[in-house]
This record gives sequence, C-alpha cells and structure tokens, in this order.
Amino acid sequence: MATAKPSLEPLAIGIDIGGTGTKFGIVDRVGNVLFSGEISTKKHKHIDTFITELHNSVSPLIEKAGGVGRIKGMGVGAPNGNYYTGTIEYAPNLPWKGIVPLAKLIQDKFQLPVILTNDANAAAIGEMTYGAAQGMKDFIMITLGTGVGSGIVANGSLIYGHDGFAGELGHTIIIPEGRFHEGTGKYGSLESYASATGVTLTTLELLQKSKQASLLRDVPKDQIDSKKVYDAAMQGDKLAKEIFEYTGKILGMALANFVMFSSPEAIILFGGLTKAGDLILKPTREHMEANLIQIFQNKVKILVSHLKESDAAILGASALAWELS
Repeated sequence: MATAKPSLEPLAIGIDIGGTGTKFGIVDRVGNVLFSGEISTKKHKHIDTFITELHNSVSPLIEKAGGVGRIKGMGVGAPNGNYYTGTIEYAPNLPWKGIVPLAKLIQDKFQLPVILTNDANAAAIGEMTYGAAQGMKDFIMITLGTGVGSGIVANGSLIYGHDGFAGELGHTIIIPEGRFHEGTGKYGSLESYASATGVTLTTLELLQKSKQASLLRDVPKDQIDSKKVYDAAMQGDKLAKEIFEYTGKILGMALANFVMFSSPEAIILFGGLTKAGDLILKPTREHMEANLIQIFQNKVKILVSHLKESDAAILGASALAWELS
C-alpha cells in the first residue's frame, strides 16, 4: 500500500470492481495513486456485505489522506455498469445477479457523490485524463484481457448511446458463424478470438488440427494460456508465432471496421495481450491497414497504453470523479 504524502489539492477515489477482486485508491489530479488497497469481490454473495467491507477498507485511507472534506467524489468502473442509471445490470462475472443500484448504495454508505460506468469506459477516460490520449478528442480504447472491452471517444466525449451501453466492440461479429462465445451464446465475436481466452482457444484448435511440432504440446491442455503461448513464441516456436499472427489478423480486421466507423486519431490498446509486443502488434497493424479504404489508410496510430497496469483500473475510475460538479 502506497503512503505518499497527499497534496493540498482535492483528491478523487477510484474503485475498480472485477469478478475476482475490487481495487481502490485515492488519486490526485495528475494521476498519482497516493493510497490504495484491494478486497475480494467473489466472496461476497450479497451486495450489502461487499459495501460494508468496501467502506471499512476505504475509510481509513480517506482519513490518512486528510479526511472526507478533501475528497471530490468517487468514480466506479464495473462490468455492465450503466453511466446513466448508476446500476450494474446482469453482469455475468459478478456474484450479484439482476440489476444492482451500486452507485446509490456506495453514495449512501460513504456520503460522497458517486459516478459509475463500465470498466472499459473508465479505462478510456483514464487514458484521456492521465495517459496516451491526453489532448485527443477522437480515439478508441481497446482492453485485451480475459475479454475484449472498449470505450469510444468522439468529439471529446465518451459515447454512451441512448441506454448507457454503447461501445461493446468486443461483441461485434467479425467471423460470421464463427467461434461460439459461451458468455453470450453468439458466434464469431471479436472477444472469442482476440482476448486471452481467445488465444487459448486458438491454441487448442491449432494443436488439434496441425501435426506441427511445438513446445505447447508438452503443456497439459488445461494449463494452456496466453502467457505460455508467449513464452513459447519467444523461444522461436513456429506454432506459437502463428497463433499471435492469427490473433493479430482478426484484431486488425476488427480495428479497420472501427476506424471506418468513427475515424479516430488513435486506437489505444491495453491489457495483458499487449505484453506480446510486436508478436501481436505487427500483424494487427498490417491487417488493419490492409482492410481500410484509401481515405483512412496511414492516418490512425495504434498505441499501447501509457498507464501502469497495476494502477490503470483505479486511475480510470478516479478520472470519472473529476467530472462531478
């Protein structure tokens, strides 16, 4: 837990709710995480016990930061978080089912203003406030983790849509009648190919279809993940390199569609898969450019997020709080 001395400026609290854990931190205006911590999400079957533990864990940090009078507000990023209503709605990876009035529950407990959005939108706002998208008015944030999340910023504003759920680019269909996605019941979505989960599925498919020698054949099937594929690729494994080439191809095709939709200045990639570097970035760039019509070619940068991964979720959520009046 960080213990940097807080400044005299107003501070914001960022809360990132994930399926396994919830991270939180107190952040200053330039993106320094002054105090931080984490609690378990998955152990709380009822939202009330979660809110209580969150309050018990964050309150001492507020006191260390100079008291509640220093806090401008709280920003929360969560799966299926609705910016308009402050609710989490039917989030498949959280223990609380149905519609949960999360912002109101946190606001009532802390007696501070709270603003909520989904985790990928929070990442986009964090990137615009503290990261690679500072000064940009048109960009798309793509998070490549267990799933594929996204946030679309156009004309300086995040696109929420009429119901608060715009920007689910990970669920757009890239391969018609393609790979089945267990979470949604749909076929051929970007997330089923270009996520860490997608890399695992591609690996299992190629190992079955091909007789090619590979280090990955020595890994038990239930232990194969994107990290092991990366490790094999770095040792020169041809099949592992083909897996990243294929993943980049699918991602690049999808990014071309997204570019032609909103004409962003940049697409900013964040998350575990970006650690593969040029193994995935090179084919992604090549296939994006190859699928763009001429007026869009060689205009759009593909950047990797500048935010420190361990702090990015907290920073993204905290950036929401600066919007509070």
